Amino acid sequence: MEIEYRLMKIEDYEQAYALWILCGNGLNDKDDSREGIEKYLKRNPNTSFVAVCGGKVVGVILCGHDGRRGIIQHACVSSDHRREGIGGKLVELALDALKAEGINKVLLVAFKKNAGGNAFWESQGFTLREDLNYRNKALAEMVRIDPDYVKE
Repeated sequence: MEIEYRLMKIEDYEQAYALWILCGNGLNDKDDSREGIEKYLKRNPNTSFVAVCGGKVVGVILCGHDGRRGIIQHACVSSDHRREGIGGKLVELALDALKAEGINKVLLVAFKKNAGGNAFWESQGFTLREDLNYRNKALAEMVRIDPDYVKE
């Protein structure tokens, strides 16, 4: 079947969320809720994409920017559609969209334990920064939705 690529719409949320869960993306109950993703898509209407096969979302990339830097938030391809070039095409679409909006640099965060994901990002030209410490501070109480998460 042919793959259709298009901008992500909020109507894609349930299928995209199901993929993110299967891929082990670090999700939480606030930012990754339907309302959180809807707010994100309204702020970044031209930079997130889905791959659709037979009416089903088989790949998704949530991407946006703050006016200065692009960021890839969540990306995933269904396990039964991997190694078909879908992930690379989604990255290409997102990066082209960022360039069209005048963004010159993009970042992403990948779990160290995600060997397959890290290999994919390296194959896409993303380099590992070892000169930085990633820091995070929650401004609201959030429930982490990640079966492998261990609170430190």
